[in-house]
Amino acid sequence: MKLKIEIKAVDYGDPADQAALVSLLDMYARDPMGGRQALAPAVKRELCDQLARFPGAVSFLALVDGQAVGLLNAFLGFSTFKARPLMNVHDIAVLAQWRGKGVGQALLQAIEAHAQSLGCCKLTLEVLSGNVLAQRTYRSFGFENYALDPEAGVAALMQKWLVSA
Repeated sequence: MKLKIEIKAVDYGDPADQAALVSLLDMYARDPMGGRQALAPAVKRELCDQLARFPGAVSFLALVDGQAVGLLNAFLGFSTFKARPLMNVHDIAVLAQWRGKGVGQALLQAIEAHAQSLGCCKLTLEVLSGNVLAQRTYRSFGFENYALDPEAGVAALMQKWLVSA
């Protein structure tokens, strides 16, 4: 029997959605693939209000029997090479006991449909090189390493902190 996964857009003002989003993101932050550090109390308090005010922010919850088991946060961006919007998947978090059961795929389908409705030319995301399970999920959904010209190599994600975390 196929698992019934319901996907819903997060209402950043709804207390139940806020609690689910923060709980799932905190779980992800504590995971080795999320950095092993819990979200700061201020982040937990402010996150949903800040997301609600951020243009182009969108989040989806995956529910099984009414329980939130997965989360996807994404942000609208822009492709200068295509002169069209793009959608960047910033976080995908799935409770450990629900991984490998189609939750991530269902969340990706939701963001793809949302991005297409906005006229986006592509989806982007970042994944750690050691996160083999997530890479397999993304590749099976059609993602590939970013390269403009194979001779120039594959793009590397880099960062520079502007404020202390």
